[in-house]
Amino acid sequence: MDCNRKICLFGGSFDPVHAGHLHIAKAAREECQLDKVFFLPAACSPFKQNSCAHFSDEQRMKMLRLATADYDWAEVSGLDLELPPPSWSWRIVEHFRNIAPEATLYWLMGTDQWQALHRWARYDYLAAELRFIVYHRGTAPSPREGVCSCFISGHHPASSTRIREALQTNSPLPENWLPEQVEHYARACHNAHNDRT
Repeated sequence: MDCNRKICLFGGSFDPVHAGHLHIAKAAREECQLDKVFFLPAACSPFKQNSCAHFSDEQRMKMLRLATADYDWAEVSGLDLELPPPSWSWRIVEHFRNIAPEATLYWLMGTDQWQALHRWARYDYLAAELRFIVYHRGTAPSPREGVCSCFISGHHPASSTRIREALQTNSPLPENWLPEQVEHYARACHNAHNDRT
């Protein structure tokens, strides 16, 4: 990996990945002139112990690869899925810092995560190692003292929860919520699950 690069880490459940996630990643890449965005599906967030992913790890990875196949700046990493749960972000950062010691590391997140950042394990380490890209849908959140950040705005209506509900009932999805190949795969996963139950 070329160390003199801008590398962005984008963690999330991606359950499933949808057009909103891609929209956010594209906006961050353009705004911050990122060289690479790593999509990192989480095993289970420390803040969501009772609501882990509905799709399997393998299925989420497959859908991410389908969704990002046409973007040479995007890469899917199963690193967090290979580590013991829960999903501690500092472990991800340590890994990338070790393999790319001279790279500028970014972390892409939404406003809710930004507002809860002080609760993240090893907050001081994360603040020292990362530049945060915070995506918001209206008024930009307040900066944090001593934390390097930039704020990007925009909106995409896609919702993983509503997508799962539509898949469960075999209902149509709003246009452009899921890349076509991801929707085909997600529906096939649901149909296979229903056939087994």
